[in-house]
Amino acid sequence: ENLPYIELIILIGQYSQKFYLGDKVKANLTETVKSYREYLPKYLPLVHPSPRNQIWFKKNLWFEEEVVPLLREKIRGYLNS
Repeated sequence: ENLPYIELIILIGQYSQKFYLGDKVKANLTETVKSYREYLPKYLPLVHPSPRNQIWFKKNLWFEEEVVPLLREKIRGYLNS
C-alpha cells in the first residue's frame, strides 16, 4: 500500500519466483525464466546474476539475447516516464 505505482516486480532467483508466482512456476528455474512472457506485465522472473551461475548463462544464450534487452527497455521506459 505504500508503493501504489509499482508497474513491474523483478523476481530474481527461484525463491522469489516460488513466493510470488506460487503454483504458476514451472518445473525448474530455467523453464520459469524461459516462460517470462506468461508473467508480464506484472512480473519478470530472472536468474540470480551470481558468478556461480556463469555456466547457466553460457548454456542459455537466449537469456542474454532476449530477456536482458527487454529488461533494459522496460527500465529505460520507467525512468523516462
